[in-house]
Amino acid sequence: MSPLSRRDFLTAGVAAGAGLVIGFYLPHGAPRSASDTFAPNAYLKITPDGKITVVVARSEMGQGVRTSLPMILAEELGADWKQITIEQAGASTLYGDQTTGGSASVRTTWDPMRKAGAAAREMLISAAALEWGVARSACKAENSSVIHTASNRRLSYGELANQAATLRVPTDPPLKQAKDYKIVGTAVPRIDTPSKVDGSAVYGIDFRLPNMKYAVLARCPVIGGKVAGFDDKESKKISGVSYVGKIGDSAVAVVADSVWGAMEGRRVLNVQWDEGSNKDLSSAGIMDGLKKSASDKAAVLYAAGDVSKTSGRRLAADYQLPFMAHAPMEPGNCTAHFQGSSCEIWAPTQVPQDVRDSVASAVGLDSEQVKVNVTLIGGGFGRRLEHDYGVEAALVSKAANTPVKVIWTREDDMRFSTYRPASYHRLSAALDGQGWPVAFSHRIVMPSINIQKGFPAEDGTDSEVKEEASFVYAIPNTLIEYVMTETPVPLGWMRSVNALQVGFASESFIDELAVAGGKDPLELRLRLLAKDEDLNGWSTARMRGVLQLAAEKAGWGKALVPGHYHGIACFASFHTYMAEVVEISMENDQPRVHRVVGAMDCGQVINPNILEQQIQGGVIYALTNALRGQITIDKGRVVQGNFDDYQPIRMNEAPVVEAYFVQSTEAPTGAGEPPVPPLAPALCNAIYAATKKRVRALPVVS
Repeated sequence: MSPLSRRDFLTAGVAAGAGLVIGFYLPHGAPRSASDTFAPNAYLKITPDGKITVVVARSEMGQGVRTSLPMILAEELGADWKQITIEQAGASTLYGDQTTGGSASVRTTWDPMRKAGAAAREMLISAAALEWGVARSACKAENSSVIHTASNRRLSYGELANQAATLRVPTDPPLKQAKDYKIVGTAVPRIDTPSKVDGSAVYGIDFRLPNMKYAVLARCPVIGGKVAGFDDKESKKISGVSYVGKIGDSAVAVVADSVWGAMEGRRVLNVQWDEGSNKDLSSAGIMDGLKKSASDKAAVLYAAGDVSKTSGRRLAADYQLPFMAHAPMEPGNCTAHFQGSSCEIWAPTQVPQDVRDSVASAVGLDSEQVKVNVTLIGGGFGRRLEHDYGVEAALVSKAANTPVKVIWTREDDMRFSTYRPASYHRLSAALDGQGWPVAFSHRIVMPSINIQKGFPAEDGTDSEVKEEASFVYAIPNTLIEYVMTETPVPLGWMRSVNALQVGFASESFIDELAVAGGKDPLELRLRLLAKDEDLNGWSTARMRGVLQLAAEKAGWGKALVPGHYHGIACFASFHTYMAEVVEISMENDQPRVHRVVGAMDCGQVINPNILEQQIQGGVIYALTNALRGQITIDKGRVVQGNFDDYQPIRMNEAPVVEAYFVQSTEAPTGAGEPPVPPLAPALCNAIYAATKKRVRALPVVS
């Protein structure tokens, strides 16, 4: 069986999740027996004391799923939000695919969570009707109680739990209409905020076990290099060091009673490395290879008309982007306890099931013998879609015969990570006599994350690149192509993945076309989105809506403070539409970003406060990437190692970020990644407005 790509797996998880929930509702069609806990499905438990527990099967890394997902279920349940508590699911077979990525958590669990809550509500209403001997239609559910409308009698969900547990689970419970929502769409406080404020929240790096040891690993500094040999005499002289050993082909672990002891043991460890075939690899060489590959045969991602037969004024430009690191605040870590016939893992992971399966394979167990507990994640951005940290911890625990936490230092996390691919973009267009685009072509040249990881190609391309290379403009002759290349640099999915790169090139070039044709950048975009239609699965009307909203809120076309300039861009990704306006001034030939106005259409909004935070966080993350973020390779080694040479945006540099969204009752889509792609082009378009110089290579400040 061929492996699925990440995106295919997420898509399959929607159906699988719903099917598992329904299957869990009706085990062989039999009613449930009475018990102390009413648990009609895998997502919900109600005890006789009235405690309502919602199980969250996605990972919390700051995006708010431990609040937004319970809100969906609580809405249909008719629960009192103050009574809701949450339970984090570990790796399980009950919830379909548990991957947290692709901005898919709400989108893929919207229906399962609604049905879970609605089914329980209907069972509780039936239990109350039986208790009172009245018709179900005479009862309603609200605020964690069922009320008999004629007599105003009331029974709490806790009082009904035992009776409800004996009833048959409905297969197709009625769902609320948006106009009746009382929880969904409101700014309820995040459930996990108090624990983060008082310090009781447990992130992966916080977790402790009795008698636990700590480990750091020495890894080959050259990409793809291996261990040739090592001398541990000096390491074993360090107080507390209890084990030094080779882990796999490319690392040596040092285990000690403390993190400091393990780090000191590694510092004096003498390792001989086989640097392999990548010892002369460089960023410059990789980019030169991408440029040369731009003339190779390409796979067509989207086509309309015929760009080769279009006449008009021709324009062309090339854009490029570097490798990038995720750089989450919490560096890599994982705790493991291997016990011969079983292994337990505590991991800040976005993919608990992948960690389970990879660990099982690595230590020689069946998946059922590995238990994965999911902790809070101090920033993921896609890095925790990998599972190397889990495998390392399990292997070290097995080798050292002790529970162990593997810790990555900041330098480890920066230099031995997976990286967003570098890319090269060749664009061209034709303008008619009035300055409007009549042809547009974009050739994307970059390595494929999925292909490097062993997922199959589809028609010579990567399905994720195709999906994320959206183009929503009605230009009569359009050609979007992809030249798939290879690199030995390990690749990984980073927040907004391929959309960031495609969006920077295409939206910057659209701005170039506006200037060349004598058009206002907003005017040009609105002209190309004027007709309501579906283009390659994207709605021009919804894109036009966010573009107009962002422009209106930013005051596009109105006088700015002297020395301030606007740039605008929009992009569709992860089923969501996003537009941004960036306001800058130039200080010492560098941009100072004062204000970013973002507008999003992500369908039904679950929690407007969390959505605002997602937009703000996405903008700041994207601004760091655009201004300074880059990973460079020299002599096969990653150059950057810490936040001194991979600098995030500081508080004094952060702009005001205004977040707006389109009111909608469409099914919810993604919110975490869509704010990223429009930021870089909007910023660079503002720089052009200020300086009349185009920025065609990121980062802006190199």
